[in-house]
Amino acid sequence: MARPKGVGDAGATAGNDDRRERMSIVEEQLTSGRAEPPATARYARKKKAIVAAASDILNHDGVKGMTLASVAARVGLITTSVTYYFKKKEELAVACFLEGIDRFDELFCNALRADDPRERLLLLLESWLDLHRKIKTREAPPIAVFNDIRALDKEHRSVVFERYTKFFTNVRRLFVAPELSFLDERSEMARAHVLTEQIFWAVAWLPRYDFEDYARIRNRMFDIFVHGLATPGRVWQPSPLDLDEVLPSEADLTARETFLVAATRLINERGYRGASVEKISARLNVTKGSFYHHNDAKDDLVVQCFQRSFEVMRRIQRAASRRGGDQWAELVTAAATLISYQLSERGPLLRTSALSALPESIRLEMVQASNRISDRFASTISDGIASGSLRAVDPFIASQMLTATMNVASTIGRWFPGVERDEAVALYAKPMLMGIFSK
Repeated sequence: MARPKGVGDAGATAGNDDRRERMSIVEEQLTSGRAEPPATARYARKKKAIVAAASDILNHDGVKGMTLASVAARVGLITTSVTYYFKKKEELAVACFLEGIDRFDELFCNALRADDPRERLLLLLESWLDLHRKIKTREAPPIAVFNDIRALDKEHRSVVFERYTKFFTNVRRLFVAPELSFLDERSEMARAHVLTEQIFWAVAWLPRYDFEDYARIRNRMFDIFVHGLATPGRVWQPSPLDLDEVLPSEADLTARETFLVAATRLINERGYRGASVEKISARLNVTKGSFYHHNDAKDDLVVQCFQRSFEVMRRIQRAASRRGGDQWAELVTAAATLISYQLSERGPLLRTSALSALPESIRLEMVQASNRISDRFASTISDGIASGSLRAVDPFIASQMLTATMNVASTIGRWFPGVERDEAVALYAKPMLMGIFSK
């Protein structure tokens, strides 16, 4: 009896093609006498396609949500064929992250061809925006965002971090020039940290623009990076608010608040996947039952940590506005206070890297909440431009860049153990508000 045509034929065809592909590669191995897969153009193309598909899935579902089966389906293979290229999911995730780091490294190395730091920065922004456009128009494969690296186990995570460290060395080289000799090692590291965060975070707000606007975005970002928001003659004199006057005192923290602080720290340290219910409960010396008494699921906990962080930012923004002074003073006060908070016993804020692990509907809701924080900064910047207390910049782009700086400052303690509050403010807030090449 003839088998009816339909889905079965498509599956059989894909399976037959897949088997022919594998047999062709195996045959080449045997005739060449090599035990490992040959670096043929076809093999390389298929492997590249697998990494591209996996990177796209990683960006939407994180390491936890990416499976070999979902990747295989995306590239028209069966799961066992993907294991021919990558035996385990973790190996594929590592390949995605390493490929992404290499592509970013290429951008920075290309920028380093220029001698002048400002020319390097402009070249970097131009090439990065061009790459982002090509990815969105499918002229180039997607790049795996680095939010979920900490979700890898220690063995695989160390491989990625080792490569990222080498990449970060090239980022720091952008700030090596005779005219920047006043920068010490810590200042170079902090400014490199701020710069990379702006690029990584911009993928969240660039969809609001058409590709034809990218040249203007490049110029606006470059202007803010180089000149900051301060009008000529402004002096850097930050005066953070007393956190006890803005937020509940440490003595008044509820058990729930204490729980969220511990969860936020653990998620920032280990990533969403690494911050298991057991580890969160152990850090607080409570039972898993106590955790589930307050949370239906771990997603609910992440949402509450984000909501708490957003509320902290709103309170500090409002308090900075009430203090008085012009909009420049308001922004400096808010930025300095937020960085002080990151180093306090109440802190830090939850990093936006946790977003990638959330279901898409919840993720979009949290991004919108983050945008409202940025929009409040944008309103202050607009008022400052009108009053003459701030430079004429793009308020939306400036506010997003400021928010990204406050976000990356949550890792200050890990990058600079034991750093004092005043130095932390100078390391992170000052380059954003006074210019990334400023003294």
